[in-house]
Amino acid sequence: MFNLKSLRRNKTVKYGVPMLLLVVGGSFGLREFTQIRYDAQKIRKRLDPSLEAKVNVQKQSVILEEEYEKIKEMNLDEWKNIRGPRPWEDSREYQEQQRRKLSNKD
Repeated sequence: MFNLKSLRRNKTVKYGVPMLLLVVGGSFGLREFTQIRYDAQKIRKRLDPSLEAKVNVQKQSVILEEEYEKIKEMNLDEWKNIRGPRPWEDSREYQEQQRRKLSNKD
């Protein structure tokens, strides 16, 4: 009886132990909830098997030399660098201006 009364009065047992249980138990609970989140994201990101096969084939078939040959065949001398519209400019109006400039130069 004496030990039980002294434990009830002890501040460490009264406040510290529940706090410690809350912190440790909370970390385990959060781990479970975050695991559910990551599992759901993994399921959502899965592709259709036929589409995934196409993507994998395309990734494997890219060869650096072939890409270099494609770029080498392009005519880069007549290439024009046209900047996009600024946020305050009307994009359609700016595109029309750029098209008129290009057609006048040709």
